[in-house]
Amino acid sequence: MGGRIPRDFINDLLARVDIVDVIDTRVKLKKRGKNHVACCPFHQEKSPSFNVNQSKQFFHCFGCGESGNAIDFLMKHDRLEFVETIEELAASQGLDVPYENSTGNHRFERDKRVNLHGAMSEIALFYQSMLLQNIAKPAVSYLKSRGLSKSVVEAFGIGYAPKHALMNQFGKTADDKKRLLEMGMLGENDDKRTYERFRDRIMFPIRDKRGRVIGFGGRIIDSGTPKYLNSPETVLFQKSRHLYGLYEVFQYHPDPKYIVVVEGYMDVVALAQFGVNYAVATLGTATSTEHIQMLFRSVDTIICCYDGDRAGKDAAWRALNAALPLLDDGKQIQFSFLPDGEDPDSLIRKIGKEAFEELLLKSMGYDHFLFESLSKDIDLSNQQGKTKLSALAIPLIKSVPGAAHKLLLKNAFGTRIGMLDARQLDQLFNAYAAVDIKNTSKQASPLNTGSARTQLTQTGTLKNNAAQIANPTKLHNHFIKILFGTLIQNPWLAKHVPSTEGLEESVFPDLLLFKLLISLCHAHPDLTTGQLIMLASDSEFIEKYPQTLITIKNYAAWEHEIDDSLIEQTFLDSLSSLYDSMLNHRLETLIAKERVEGKLTIEERQEFIALMLALKKDK
Repeated sequence: MGGRIPRDFINDLLARVDIVDVIDTRVKLKKRGKNHVACCPFHQEKSPSFNVNQSKQFFHCFGCGESGNAIDFLMKHDRLEFVETIEELAASQGLDVPYENSTGNHRFERDKRVNLHGAMSEIALFYQSMLLQNIAKPAVSYLKSRGLSKSVVEAFGIGYAPKHALMNQFGKTADDKKRLLEMGMLGENDDKRTYERFRDRIMFPIRDKRGRVIGFGGRIIDSGTPKYLNSPETVLFQKSRHLYGLYEVFQYHPDPKYIVVVEGYMDVVALAQFGVNYAVATLGTATSTEHIQMLFRSVDTIICCYDGDRAGKDAAWRALNAALPLLDDGKQIQFSFLPDGEDPDSLIRKIGKEAFEELLLKSMGYDHFLFESLSKDIDLSNQQGKTKLSALAIPLIKSVPGAAHKLLLKNAFGTRIGMLDARQLDQLFNAYAAVDIKNTSKQASPLNTGSARTQLTQTGTLKNNAAQIANPTKLHNHFIKILFGTLIQNPWLAKHVPSTEGLEESVFPDLLLFKLLISLCHAHPDLTTGQLIMLASDSEFIEKYPQTLITIKNYAAWEHEIDDSLIEQTFLDSLSSLYDSMLNHRLETLIAKERVEGKLTIEERQEFIALMLALKKDK
């Protein structure tokens, strides 16, 4: 891969594929009215609640809430990364993925990766065959000493790398050596001389979620160093994007309830030997945001099982920081800290599977670990300590996207510092708030609707006391739902909104999202709902407010009872209500100013009259 995939290509790809065809090859769909239905592939159910809308190119399950376009479905169902999904869809349409900043032929690059995958698979099989030879007796003895059975060794594809065996088998020509270098199987010293990276080591193949070998981990048998050695980063293997054992977890459990994260691949294998076959390990790197995202696509609960020492607590803290911005409601991350001197391998041998799983079920909630870690060495009996904890905790709490998570954390924080008054707590959180939303203009600009609303004029900024007395008329939630639902399900309606200038957030709380959707629809005419969701998901706004993407998908899945012939007029009526709310807000602000200051300027008086006439005319 040579860079990013152009957004226009992805949009064009979604226009070419039919979501019904994509899903029907994996889940048998039945036509029901305007939709296609099936039992959901993402949760167990007897009656079909999984709906696919062909015209909108969108799917939604009313049982578990999963939703999205063809790309979302493939990522979830086939457990693919985003790039892998695009490549698969492109291949189905006979297209090559045009990576930005890429050099050379794209088909050549794709074929090259396919060849490298095949070569890695051959090497893995070779290492497995070596484990059966006499030369591997020390390796076999070590595996037996760790209590590993033949079935577990085979399930994880464990093998043995004798000295010089790789070069003798796969490195006979200069081209062969070059390929082994690309795969990370050979190293190169300062003199440009090559050497086998893995020598006299027990080999653990690292697989991606499709079961393809992308790298290796090797454990030394004797007392040499390093004890564990991983493949370097290659075109196939990026440490932050893969987890050891994830493929094997899904072979044991197609739909696991939760996944346990441990620190080493020997822990993963040892736990599997005792029947705890739902553990994964990072590959020489801290648990990253990419790791958490990968796991949350498959399970709702992650349990981090680390040593109870300082290093284990530090690893847990890094995992928590990676997880907080991804904690949507319904997702959980918990922490299980092992007794001193124990790791998962040693502990499960002592206490057995049942006791070990009981330990996992009693894992510490992330909220407890968060406040325990932050409060360490802070004296909360005085104001200084409470202030310090506030500065540390509030930004982290505000990074959590799930509303329920955020509320519970907020209340727990208030209890910890002895602040139980909800209003005081809100004021404290607002004091630490980042400037997330830009101040909208006070200018009430014409919205070009062809009505008396164009009589609005520009005014100056009001004094704070007048603005505080004004009680703005907010757009009713019913109209917001109709406005967003009809627009997202029918992106062509954006033609009725030539401009969003003049709208104020105090009137329209979801203004920034509305602006985003309108701008995307204007920039890309003839969008389907699925394409609109994909474009929105790639925006800076969604990156900053990831929870909003769920809101968009919920609007896309909304089953309203508006007749198709009335969709356009219903949208226009809701739009009209939005504009009227804006006019009323401005009118109430002027009234408030007059009450406080006793008079309005000539320009404000003229605007007041224009507003009254406009609102009267619309009635």
